[in-house]
Amino acid sequence: MQQTSPARKKIAFICVHNSCRSQIAEALGRRLLGDRYDFYSAGTQMVPRINQDAVRLMRQLYGIEMEPAQYSKTVDQIPAPDVAISMGCDVGCPFIGRPFDDDWGLPDPTGQSDEAFIEVIRQIEAKVRDLGSRMELGYPMG
Repeated sequence: MQQTSPARKKIAFICVHNSCRSQIAEALGRRLLGDRYDFYSAGTQMVPRINQDAVRLMRQLYGIEMEPAQYSKTVDQIPAPDVAISMGCDVGCPFIGRPFDDDWGLPDPTGQSDEAFIEVIRQIEAKVRDLGSRMELGYPMG
């Protein structure tokens, strides 16, 4: 598990299975803002493996190897976040013991075409960049 720094804010991306969107956000957060914040992803349920289309496309688009450093985990397996972001819950977001700071409302690309998947990845990248800007400026998340 990633080591935390006491002075750095912990940002967690949450969805139900912690297999796709939240894992992509964690990887992009580390790549784009990892020098300033600690990033995590988690869910309320676990799956045996991260979505393999996400793994393949993140490698192809960014050269990021998500496995084996990233794996499916539940909310109780990560440090308490300073910022908690829901990736978008089609039927309702899981309760994680505290309110979410933002809900990105992203569709789950699982089982869709590479083009649809890449569109969601690009949306996550833009939202991670915006999150970094908002945090630097002290703007509220929502």
